[in-house]
Amino acid sequence: MLKVAWKFIKFDKAKSIGVIVGILISTFLIGQQLGVFMFLTGLMQALATNVQADIWVVDSKTVDVNQLGKSDIRNLRAVQGYDGVETAFPLLIAGGSCNFKDGTSAAITLIGVDMAQLNAVLDTSKIMVGKAISLQTDGAVSGEYFEKKNLGNDINLGTDFEINGKRAFFALQTKGFRGFGSSFCVTTIERARYYSNQSVNTISAILVKLKPGANADSVVRQINSRLFGVRAWKSKDLGDSSVKKILGSSGIALSTGTLIIFALIAGFFIIGLTMYSSALDRLKDYGTLKAIGAGNTYISGLILTQALLFAIVGFTIGMSLLEGFRAGVAKSGLIFSFSPLIISGMFFTIAVISLGGASFALRRIRSVEPAAVFR
Repeated sequence: MLKVAWKFIKFDKAKSIGVIVGILISTFLIGQQLGVFMFLTGLMQALATNVQADIWVVDSKTVDVNQLGKSDIRNLRAVQGYDGVETAFPLLIAGGSCNFKDGTSAAITLIGVDMAQLNAVLDTSKIMVGKAISLQTDGAVSGEYFEKKNLGNDINLGTDFEINGKRAFFALQTKGFRGFGSSFCVTTIERARYYSNQSVNTISAILVKLKPGANADSVVRQINSRLFGVRAWKSKDLGDSSVKKILGSSGIALSTGTLIIFALIAGFFIIGLTMYSSALDRLKDYGTLKAIGAGNTYISGLILTQALLFAIVGFTIGMSLLEGFRAGVAKSGLIFSFSPLIISGMFFTIAVISLGGASFALRRIRSVEPAAVFR
């Protein structure tokens, strides 16, 4: 059957190409939208998931890591004394307005942390140029490579600029350390307070590292039941909550889902109508098969085999184009990747579209009488 199906595909090359083009377009559009969506949701929770901490202790009203409220530093001492806590350290997140030498300005997010805990916030793998210790210098902050267009187009080490009217300079370049809708600039917690005019008693979060073997859920319950005005989250839970909050208050999920649905519908009808048209042109051939003994089961299998072959070829070409797109946009910082599970899910979806589209042709072919070959 496979050999016969392939002959049918090769015989009508124009319509076969039309079906394959419909499949690869659907594959590319679905993959493109999924990739961009994954990238954006990754940014939404980046601060919570990239930081090497087991638990975040934040203001009791906070449900989004990108919008942290203020907390009292005295809570830090309380958290440090709870069972299962190995280390707890403060984090200060503050907004800043930058002015650059080229006359441009931009908003940034200052991330202030104790130098002793810098590696927990800024992974060394994300340091592109410079050394972490250089942030100890007065006025030193980091600059993100993929945000350089927003940072005066010059984030070379030693470049001077202003944060809230106060002198600063780039002492470190990061690559891939980004947030949702903001440029992360890391510095010491004292300097972040200086730039943002925050009190020495104010922090944004307490990051907790647990002792080996300690149960995170137990520590979270302990903090939430004993410490008033704050709420403890496991890092992943805070990241998930941030994604849910942003998606619920924006149209990102709706727009992405709509485009994917349209890609599915377009692919279904392109495949279905093209295969139906091809079936009309080949009625006598299918009639001949029935005349020599082929039943509807064999004919249906033949049509579905063609549809599956179309899906395999179209999906392979579509994924090749998608990989080229992924490599191209990665240079501008739009980085995403597909797991084997997602790729399998995409192929299953494309196969269902292709087999579903073949139903247009199946209905017509099943009604063909063997005598049609003699007309």
